[in-house]
Amino acid sequence: MTKRIFRSICLAALGVFLSSAVLFMGVVYDYFSGVQHDQLRMQTQLAAQGAANEGSRYFEGLEVEGFRITWIGAKGEVLYDSASDSAEMENHMERDEIREAFAGGSGESSRYSVTLLERAIYCAERLPDGTVLRLSMAQNTPLTLFLGILQPVCIVFAVAVLLSLFLAFRLSRAIVKPLNELDLDQPLMNQEYEEIAPLLKRMSQQQRQIRKQREELRRRQSEFETVTTGMAEGIVLLNGNKVILSINPAALRLFGTDRSCEGKYILSVNRSLQLQELLQKAGDGRHAEMVMELNGGTYQLAASPVFSEGLVSGVVLLMLDVTEKEKAEQLRREFTANVSHELKTPLHTISGSAELMAEGMVRNEDIPVFSRRIYAESQRMIRLVEDIIRLSHLDEGAGDMKWEEMDLHALAEENINVLMPEAKKRGIQVDLAGETVWVRGIRQLVSGIFYNLIDNAIKYNHREGSVRVTVEAERAGASVCVADTGIGIPAEHQERIFERFYRVDKSHSKEIGGTGLGLSIVKHAAKLHGAAIQVDSIVGEGTAIKIHFTGILQ
Repeated sequence: MTKRIFRSICLAALGVFLSSAVLFMGVVYDYFSGVQHDQLRMQTQLAAQGAANEGSRYFEGLEVEGFRITWIGAKGEVLYDSASDSAEMENHMERDEIREAFAGGSGESSRYSVTLLERAIYCAERLPDGTVLRLSMAQNTPLTLFLGILQPVCIVFAVAVLLSLFLAFRLSRAIVKPLNELDLDQPLMNQEYEEIAPLLKRMSQQQRQIRKQREELRRRQSEFETVTTGMAEGIVLLNGNKVILSINPAALRLFGTDRSCEGKYILSVNRSLQLQELLQKAGDGRHAEMVMELNGGTYQLAASPVFSEGLVSGVVLLMLDVTEKEKAEQLRREFTANVSHELKTPLHTISGSAELMAEGMVRNEDIPVFSRRIYAESQRMIRLVEDIIRLSHLDEGAGDMKWEEMDLHALAEENINVLMPEAKKRGIQVDLAGETVWVRGIRQLVSGIFYNLIDNAIKYNHREGSVRVTVEAERAGASVCVADTGIGIPAEHQERIFERFYRVDKSHSKEIGGTGLGLSIVKHAAKLHGAAIQVDSIVGEGTAIKIHFTGILQ
């Protein structure tokens, strides 16, 4: 703006100067031209009176400076000329001023030289005897006048240019300075120029509107960040070019990046071809979903397009953790397959034995053997169904079961007494140690924990082995430990023994008749009581499973 004002002032000043100079020169030229014409007319009249009175004697010895005198006869012949030989001069009857003088008594005209640098003016008077006396003088043309004063004009022009530049610089800065010092935060406080008052009022209104919108945007952004920051699900906002506009901490963790990814292309953070196809579908205006592995988990990604004026202006990417759901689905499939397998074996045994007996293919003395086999397999199926029902009940939370205070030591003793016949049959010694400890829990489930742990310790023990059950009070609760001198559990299997139907040695498990659900029941029951399970085992030496309960009662 300063440059424009500076140029405008300079051009205006120079334009005024040049216009004034031209106008001044024109006025001066017109004035002096008029003076010369009047002087020539007066001199012509005086010379005409002299020639009328004295005739040709008037021209004898006449000295003329600045003028040229020509005496023309009645037929246009030159009788006398002060500058040339009259005998050699041509007839002047065709000259304008001569014709006017013969016709009206006087005449005037002017003619330029060949170079246009000089103009001659003529004035003629008719004498009483019918001749004409003409005087002429040289007059400078405007071009000659301009060339004559060119040097002083250039000096004046240079001074005018310098003065214009100086004044333009000062004036432009003086004009712009108040504009540069405007307080844009408080536009109405500026009183420099009345002409910009409407602009300042408009700016003030817009600033109020912008502040209001900014506060609203800040509030919404704060709410959005508060909500998305606490979300376990990942959420990413992308613009139409798939550039990250916003990303919450969960998504940062899943992509293994930090806040520096904002403003970058999403595929520079994760180059998965699946993700690229998903975003391409959303960019085409279609909702798309897919499941992919991220950061060691399974996530369902949903991409939804954002429309603005009928066009896709962005994409919202939502990442839901379905790891547990996938695991549960996998466990459900495995559980269904295992249940089918576990039920099929005893059913085939029962069906086969019953078929042989029905067809009369069994000798009378062998009928008790087949009957015992049918009974044993049916009991195995009953135990399996009962364990499945118990697990399903635990999966639902066991909300209908009663919580009560119980003595862990006494409960352990009850279950030992129940399993003691089986232990004696296998020559296993079972000991109970520890102290009386009261906790709050579901008696049926805690009893199931003792039963299954002690039962497994007996079943998977060596003959003449031992089982030791210990109940102790701890600083923040109580612990129950069941240790045996059995076959032990390899380290690679210790994390999976609580899975449903998981068996370390399937052939040995079938021999002893286990359902494969005992430790799963232990795990779920412990989880409902907030208890932690610890497994220590050495192959060939034995296993110790310890349950840490909280909520001890004094």
